[in-house]
Amino acid sequence: MDQDQTVTPQFEANGDVRVPAFTLPISRLVSEEAAAAQRLRATVPPVDTTGIDAAPLRRQQINAYMAPSIAKLRETFAVEIEAKTIGGVPVLDVTPSDGGHDPDRVLINLHGGAFTVGWDGVALVETIPMAVLAGMRVVSVDYRMAPEHRHPAAIEDVAAVYAGLLQDYAPGRIGIYGGSAGGVLTAQTAAWLAAHGLPQAGAIGVFGAGGVPFEAGESAYVTGYIDGAFPPPPADGSAPPDITKGYFNGIDADDPSAWPAYHLDVLARFPPTLIITGTRSIDLSPAIYTNSQLIKAGVRSTLIVGESMGHCYYYNLALPEARDAYDAIVAFFRENLN
Repeated sequence: MDQDQTVTPQFEANGDVRVPAFTLPISRLVSEEAAAAQRLRATVPPVDTTGIDAAPLRRQQINAYMAPSIAKLRETFAVEIEAKTIGGVPVLDVTPSDGGHDPDRVLINLHGGAFTVGWDGVALVETIPMAVLAGMRVVSVDYRMAPEHRHPAAIEDVAAVYAGLLQDYAPGRIGIYGGSAGGVLTAQTAAWLAAHGLPQAGAIGVFGAGGVPFEAGESAYVTGYIDGAFPPPPADGSAPPDITKGYFNGIDADDPSAWPAYHLDVLARFPPTLIITGTRSIDLSPAIYTNSQLIKAGVRSTLIVGESMGHCYYYNLALPEARDAYDAIVAFFRENLN
């Protein structure tokens, strides 16, 4: 479609901007693989979530969707996966099959899935490659989710697993990471540990998320129209649908245990942090804001923004951009878990 070069944004007196329709071309800065993936999206029908309200059904569907990716990952990365319990919480303990992982360092994974789904399909996508690429044991937590549970149930479960691992690992050698809801939960956990008398972890990775709600910044609007993975907030200014199915019901919008990036005193107790997002990701604004706040609080924070990348793009290891992200993640944890 031809672009009308005479059309410009309209700026309203209240600060709103009326954005004209435009065509966004494929970035010339992305890999050929990423460009091909974007062209392929024209053949993919939109996801229809109508009527999918039953938690067990949603969880089954997510796991079925992830199954082909997991099978492919297991062909590429040889791992041992053991279901066990740590601190009274179910976990998956993932290690490289060759047994050559670092005996002194461990990673805790917090899976994505909007605090409602993701166990164990998303968890395996996030842990299988990490265990092999990092050469570390990865413990993925089956934390409590909505609609059955409410905040801070998930953090309590993560803290219990963390306390259990402290029996075998020094806190500075424990890393915590997660994508999407798991990225939010990672930031929440760093705030929780410091506030509840537990020694801080050595480093954290907040991927596809930040320490504030997804809809807090303008990226929710922009990426809603250029990416489509998540719909933009309602045009009438009403609250967007709650994808967490009530997980944060009753929690104050400024609660530091839920949204630590609003509080510099809380962030000041964070360990070194790696944040990963993309220019087409709903979490771009939360990630940028959280990184800026961490730096303001005096914490070492590194922000990686993938050009033209969507939400949790690092899941797709067929993309060079995703492989670059994993290289950065592995290097970050190896450097900071001392």
